[in-house]
Amino acid sequence: MESLGENGRIQVSQATADLLDFAGKGHWVTPRDHPVQVKGKGLIQTFWVEPKAAANCHYRHPKRDSNGNSASSSTTIEMPLSRTTNITSTNVKSDRRIDWNTDVFARIIRQIIARRNKSCSSHNSLLLEKDSQRHCRESLLFSEKETVLDEVKDIIDFRGYQKLYQRAHEDPDSIVVDVVVLQQLRALVTNIKESYHDNPFHNFEHACHVVMSTIKLFSHCSPSSSLSEDVDQTHGIFRDPLTQFACVFAALIHDVDHPGVPNARLLEEKAEIAVKYKGKSIAEQNSVDVAWAMFMDEKFIELRKTLCSDGSELKRLRQLVVNSVIATDIMDADLKEWRNARWVRAFQERTKNKNENIQDITNRKATIVIEHIIQASDVAHTMQHWHIYRKWNERLFMEMYDAYRQGRSDKDPFETWYNGELGFFDFYIIPLAKKLKECCVFGNEYLEYAQKNREEWEARGNEIMSELSEKVRRGRRTIKSW
Repeated sequence: MESLGENGRIQVSQATADLLDFAGKGHWVTPRDHPVQVKGKGLIQTFWVEPKAAANCHYRHPKRDSNGNSASSSTTIEMPLSRTTNITSTNVKSDRRIDWNTDVFARIIRQIIARRNKSCSSHNSLLLEKDSQRHCRESLLFSEKETVLDEVKDIIDFRGYQKLYQRAHEDPDSIVVDVVVLQQLRALVTNIKESYHDNPFHNFEHACHVVMSTIKLFSHCSPSSSLSEDVDQTHGIFRDPLTQFACVFAALIHDVDHPGVPNARLLEEKAEIAVKYKGKSIAEQNSVDVAWAMFMDEKFIELRKTLCSDGSELKRLRQLVVNSVIATDIMDADLKEWRNARWVRAFQERTKNKNENIQDITNRKATIVIEHIIQASDVAHTMQHWHIYRKWNERLFMEMYDAYRQGRSDKDPFETWYNGELGFFDFYIIPLAKKLKECCVFGNEYLEYAQKNREEWEARGNEIMSELSEKVRRGRRTIKSW
């Protein structure tokens, strides 16, 4: 990108421009007048980042057509200083997050359509002409199991789908998604947002942060120029856009309807959902059921038809979502023991089981990597910059403190938080970051940040807790931007 830039100017990709827009800095971004030719990528739209534009009270943003695609020109809207505070209002922030997530999903949908058009166009065209209600009836396929947890699989079968990776496909940027599909997509994201409670931590903003972190992990595994090398490196999962959609969708819904207290407390209180899910992965199973019921609503039929050409793809989408969301339950001892055994079998055992073929071995690795993507994304604040860690750490503390004050927790978090964070780093975060590296898909960045944040917390944690105690004493509930 540097060789294609200009002196004194910052050039970024579409993905970075979207992240800036999500962070409320869309007025910094201006699209280049013409696409640029990038080696290995072809013609792509890039953007200039101009932070000083904000000082001139101009709101600059990429123009988008009805499909959410970036245009090649920019629009400048004069905004008086007195109105700039409206940009940060709750409603505007919420709408911006909804729009950003909609754009993320729309880009993946274009990839799905592009892959399908070249890979099996004749097969899918026949399927898509069938009665649209078929996709509503597909929901019956998932009533065979008593609970969501019963659906979790050791290995998700990618057989048949990985063969599509090697086939040519259309340029996703050339795909025009039907406006009805985009409208249904935005409505679904809006419904998901409205299903989150106003918890300090487990809220829609956290879900968006997990989505952003999931996308970042995917970007670390962008396909290389060598197809065979890439499939071997990532176990095939990053060339399947439906898998990407499932992972991002799981990230968005993983805490839907979260009650703001841990599963253990729900079990103690004998909550209705605790009984329903037999005391296992309570919040996680509930999130899947609530979100999937929304997704399967008849009003989203065109969206489902676009995503999944038949029942087998819909089943695979659900299986990926189920495994991913249940993976965020890191406190269940049985699940932890099972996952550790799977990891050893997939990545550490030297001898191969004679009863397993190479496809099963690859599928197991792919399944585990997918689960680790959302596990890492769910706690990504611990493996990112210090100020991000502090922000979300404080929010989680306040959620636990609220539960304590409401009589829904027996422990005052002020008494346990400092040492608890050290233990969390030592026994979960750092081992997880090491696995990201050991699975040969991700680099060393997450481990380095985790270790640095752990060191910083050990040195400054007690001081930070004293500051937090003073803030609580004064009744300050606003999370400070560190």
